[in-house]
Amino acid sequence: MKARKRGVVILLGLTVLALGIAFVVTRSGARDSAGSAPSAEVPAAPAPAQGGTASKAPSGSSPGRAGEGNSQAASSPRAPGVIAELGWGSGPSQLGRDRPQEANPEAPMSLAVTPLGDVVVLDQLNGRLVRIGQDGKVLGTTPLTQQTPQDVTVAKDGTLLVLDRLRDKSVAIIDPETGTLRGDLPLQGEGIPETGGITGTFVEGDSVYVEREHGALVRIGDLSGTADTTRPEIPGRPTRDGRSYIVASIIDRPGGRLLVNAIDRQTNHQRYTREYRVQFPLMYITLLDSDRSGVIYLGVAGELPTGKASPPSEPGVRLFCLDPLDGKVLGQADLPLNTMPEETFRDFTVLDEGGVVYQYRTEAGVSLRRADCR
Repeated sequence: MKARKRGVVILLGLTVLALGIAFVVTRSGARDSAGSAPSAEVPAAPAPAQGGTASKAPSGSSPGRAGEGNSQAASSPRAPGVIAELGWGSGPSQLGRDRPQEANPEAPMSLAVTPLGDVVVLDQLNGRLVRIGQDGKVLGTTPLTQQTPQDVTVAKDGTLLVLDRLRDKSVAIIDPETGTLRGDLPLQGEGIPETGGITGTFVEGDSVYVEREHGALVRIGDLSGTADTTRPEIPGRPTRDGRSYIVASIIDRPGGRLLVNAIDRQTNHQRYTREYRVQFPLMYITLLDSDRSGVIYLGVAGELPTGKASPPSEPGVRLFCLDPLDGKVLGQADLPLNTMPEETFRDFTVLDEGGVVYQYRTEAGVSLRRADCR
């Protein structure tokens, strides 16, 4: 009887010892696996909003002019603030890039956000619009017929507007459900003597406007595709809360001084003019828009101070959030500036609920990121 008990005790001891060894090996393997995982750093920013339901855009295909063959870099977990990573090429989850020897290099020209929160990228080199959901996956593409599209805008009902100011010299109006062309609004006419000076496309209600030299906006028609022969003007970009028209201008580039003017839309009187002084020389204005609450987003590019001895500064974008009533700075954030040679039209867009989405380009592809300054 005693011998049997001793056997049982020995057996139990060996079992416990084996389980302990297995536990140590398992913990060691998990530690090695975590230590070898790739990591990436991006500017601190809120994670993408999760509101709304994504819908698939109509699919289409067209030959790409830039087929480097990089696949979408979405296999690893996305870093905070990163919406999607897309490689260069002409595949379903890629964006076109062209670096000709005797012409300007090009990358995706513009981007916009739909009412559902999807990001639409103008992939003009592949002749399409690419729709990306909030989970970072490509939902579909819409083919384009314009020769040199440069800007994309989305109306409140989801209608897509694509600007070609150089060859077709029109704004194409595309149905969001079918992807078919609803109409073309000509650019040239009263108020627009030279279409190359157009600096943006804007929608206010049912009206379609184009901006002349970062100043006044000219109404060229409506979302149904009916052209406006009277071509009335408004003094600046309409804010989404319906209160103001806004205009920004640099008044002292080396001294880092710029102005923002806000005009009351009801009275057409000046609401405020405010000067802003940054601690670095200015290159250009990258963003002027508002969210649904009226908060104004102002982005300026320049050599931002790093706070270190070396390098003392580096290219970046200073993003400001401004109070809609008096222009007071509510917050700010510093974001990376695209320094690659590719030509683009617009790299930033503002979300209805607040915050911005922007594209950052590298040799690997395009990183779509979200940031805020509040």
